[in-house]
Amino acid sequence: MSDYVAVIKNEKYVSVCFYVEEDRIMTIGEKMNAINEEAYMNGYNWEAFLSYYLTKFAPDVLEEMDADPEAGMYAAHYPLTPENELRAKKLVEIIRSLIENEEELYRIVQEESGEIEWD
Repeated sequence: MSDYVAVIKNEKYVSVCFYVEEDRIMTIGEKMNAINEEAYMNGYNWEAFLSYYLTKFAPDVLEEMDADPEAGMYAAHYPLTPENELRAKKLVEIIRSLIENEEELYRIVQEESGEIEWD
């Protein structure tokens, strides 16, 4: 397992942290930016991308989610419930799947960028 995405739990929340300044993620982001200059992949544009992707392919993951992007990280927080722990796990699986199958990221940026509300 890679360390670019993690689940962090405390007594109130379960959070997914996607560390977008990891070398591999930065390289993927640079390729996305080469396809579309608006897609400079800081935490805010990862939020834009993931919001678009999740709305289209996994809207259930967005339920009760509070996204909190920063320049070097995308974070999603959920109130701690069993259902939200499953949502957080699914979000991690989606992020890993997109990173491990990066050609899908490039295809979406190439074909669907106009529908993404870039930062």
